[in-house]
Amino acid sequence: MNIGVDMPVVLLALVLALLPWWRQPLADSEAASLAMLPADRVSVLLDWALRALASLAIAALVFALARPFIGAQRVEKVARGAHIVLTLDRSLSMDQTFAGRNPRGGDASKSETARRLLSAFIDEREHDLFGVVAFSTRPMAVVPLSDDRVAARAAVEAAATPGLAFTNVAEGLFMALSYFSERRASASRAIVLISDGAAEIDFRSAERLRAQFATYDASLYWIFLRTAGSPGLFDKPKDARNDNAKAMPERYLHKFFQTLQVPYTPYEADNPAALAQAIADIDRLETQPLVYSERIPRWDLSGWAYGAAAVLLLVGVFAKAAERRLAV
Repeated sequence: MNIGVDMPVVLLALVLALLPWWRQPLADSEAASLAMLPADRVSVLLDWALRALASLAIAALVFALARPFIGAQRVEKVARGAHIVLTLDRSLSMDQTFAGRNPRGGDASKSETARRLLSAFIDEREHDLFGVVAFSTRPMAVVPLSDDRVAARAAVEAAATPGLAFTNVAEGLFMALSYFSERRASASRAIVLISDGAAEIDFRSAERLRAQFATYDASLYWIFLRTAGSPGLFDKPKDARNDNAKAMPERYLHKFFQTLQVPYTPYEADNPAALAQAIADIDRLETQPLVYSERIPRWDLSGWAYGAAAVLLLVGVFAKAAERRLAV
């Protein structure tokens, strides 16, 4: 425990706590010599107790005047949770509804629906560390891994702003994985990729991703926001000539993720309810033990010291009031 004082020079006055042992604070005895009085063990013990009480009262007052405190510190705790990096697609198509058109009336865009559900997800995960990455043509490190939920929610809120045209999934994942390089592996790690499309990944990028996922041992969840009428992750083309990464990038990205040799869970969400179910499933799965540090702010002890001194002084006052003179 890191205990300190703001005014250490005041502690020199602690020598005053010896005064009660130098002179009896209560009334003098009328006997010429204490040896003339009969031995009374209870009276001796009571005398010692009152002197000790007076010393403690003086010490408490001096300690209070020195303004004591317990310094700020970090305490490691164990809970259930994970280090989660939300990797959000900010391509232009995310500003459309699941029906593939611009929002009108009471419709919500895919990015707006994701924003609302992810904000609730962040609020419910009390002990997780969250990071946020946004990507389209290039990735953007929005919020690093931290326990600052206000910043994480603000980053998710910003994901509802208009996006760009291209979907560069590989660069977004590279940046998400880089978040784990700055923290020791004290909990399970997960990347939640939310995207409504994909792009072909070249061989070099694929090998880098495979190596980095293995290095950081991070789980991957892909919530594919499927637009009505578009191919899904598990659909096979009717024409074999279309069975390639250029024609069906989402299907082939899914097949690549299956080769990463890390836990990978894909979800297809073609409506807000399906997206909510996918996020709820991730919430259920990511509950491994988590070691995290909690910052405890500085705690001023002056009030406690003054309170202790007041109690001790009151006991002394009552003892004085209970004093009775006995005829000798």
